[in-house]
Amino acid sequence: MGYILLFFSGGEIMVVVFFALLFFGAEAIPGLARTIGKGMREFNKATADLKNEFENHTADIKQDLTKLTDKLEKGTSETKRKIDDELKD
Repeated sequence: MGYILLFFSGGEIMVVVFFALLFFGAEAIPGLARTIGKGMREFNKATADLKNEFENHTADIKQDLTKLTDKLEKGTSETKRKIDDELKD
């Protein structure tokens, strides 16, 4: 919620609170706030889960690329060594 407050000044927040009280009534505000809090927690959890899933998939790809580049480096160094040996003879 800290990010949301960056976009509003104190006066604007008071206007929003006033209209919330006007539309929902004082009794409904705690339940509404609780529901919004649960929604934000679920959203943050889903975002973290997606981020972890993405990192896991990219880690697998990164590992495959590392293996491939190691094989290529080994192959090129062997080829270079063979060429150098042939040029020395």
